[in-house]
Amino acid sequence: MLAACAVGPDFHPPEAPATKSYTEAPLPSQTAATTGTGGAVQRFITEQEIPAQWWTLFHSEALDQLIRQALQDSPTLAAAEATLRQSQENLNAQYGAAIFPSVDAKASGSRQVISGVAVGQPGLKASPFNLYNASVSVSYALDLFGGARRELEALQAQVDFQRFQLAGAHLALTANIVTTAVKEASLRAQIRATRDILAAQEKQLTVVDSQFRLGAVSRPDVLAQQTQLAQTRATLPPLEKELAQTRHQLAVLTGKLPSEAGLPEFELERLQLPQELPISLPSSLVQQRPDVRASETLLHQASAQIGVATANMFPQITLSGSYGSTTDNSHNLFTSGSNVWSFGAALLQPIFHGGELSATRRAAVAAYDQAAAQYRETVLQAFQNVADVLRALEADARTLKAQVAAETAALEALELTQQQFEVGAVSYLTLLNAERQYQQTRISLIQAQATRYADTAALFQALGGGWWNRDQQTGTAAAVTDTSQPDGSAKNSRENF
Repeated sequence: MLAACAVGPDFHPPEAPATKSYTEAPLPSQTAATTGTGGAVQRFITEQEIPAQWWTLFHSEALDQLIRQALQDSPTLAAAEATLRQSQENLNAQYGAAIFPSVDAKASGSRQVISGVAVGQPGLKASPFNLYNASVSVSYALDLFGGARRELEALQAQVDFQRFQLAGAHLALTANIVTTAVKEASLRAQIRATRDILAAQEKQLTVVDSQFRLGAVSRPDVLAQQTQLAQTRATLPPLEKELAQTRHQLAVLTGKLPSEAGLPEFELERLQLPQELPISLPSSLVQQRPDVRASETLLHQASAQIGVATANMFPQITLSGSYGSTTDNSHNLFTSGSNVWSFGAALLQPIFHGGELSATRRAAVAAYDQAAAQYRETVLQAFQNVADVLRALEADARTLKAQVAAETAALEALELTQQQFEVGAVSYLTLLNAERQYQQTRISLIQAQATRYADTAALFQALGGGWWNRDQQTGTAAAVTDTSQPDGSAKNSRENF
């Protein structure tokens, strides 16, 4: 009965927030639709499972291959995996020390001489002799009040924390690769659009220069067109620099050197916007977010430490025994008359420690309160992430629709103004303004398209990324949730992802 007792609180996971929606105002069933790249309607599907390999919904083979390569070679995942193994082995070590008796074998041999003073005869002259000893000792600390079990519980919570950290690193890596690939595709489109605008402006400069030689326009008009061309050309190097840096970032994310990565090139036209967006129930979010689950394990660990501090205030009993042989001749070991044995029990009851033990327990309670507050904050941030992304996706669709309309109108206005300028119906200033407006709307359209892709990836990340749907052969869901075998080695590996 005493062995079944464990002082301190028994941990119970906190309840999920009692809410039925992520946002204050209801979400529409689908987003706005428009034409062109990234203009598809996206529908919000409640209670639909998130696939473990959610990035495949973008239907890009190059992106899928890149992420698979990153999961194999990422040093970030390798570090998280090694930390998990370390925590598991620390638990295994403590499990063996706390649950099982310690058994040690000892053998010794010595040559010594004793003084007569030791036996009350100072004048005794003793001769040197040999002494041999061989014995087996057993020691076992009775865990009457559950201190050792609470310590194991805390270590198991630490293992679970590292498992969820590994799942979170996996999710962050895949999401970062998707958003970085989208950024690369956006930069390529912006560079291509800028070069098209440069070609059109160079052509326009030729026309203006010809009109200047014919006396149709003034010299300031030519200089204004040259200035416009130079300003547009000046926007190209920063875009090219940012593209190169984005490629370098992708290389590092995949665990490669920038000079040896051999990465594919991403284009917005080759990505397909997921049209069905699975939305988890708010009550399920706390079980799906790796950061929330990791925060929960820290709360569990703090709860177990209260039990450890409480158990240290109660008696501690240790049983010990030994059996062996002691003789002055090695040939006589384990013969009749040389056997020695002992058996004993030790009781330790703390009486006065100057308030140390009670203060330690109060500190453990305060640490639990801190972990509880941090858990609540993590949950709030998780719900905020989802709400922000849901509203962003709704706004992104409307923004893209407006940008498509603006780009279409700006192009029509530019073409009409060019025709009117060639026949002298409008001034050059009107043409210059039309060129600037078209340039701005075209770049803004590309950015709006890329933002919609990036926010879609952010939604999958905010909802947890579907790690719980990975089976033992292709993922880590089983490894993340299995806490029943503290003496088992960690099975998580980058290959399992």
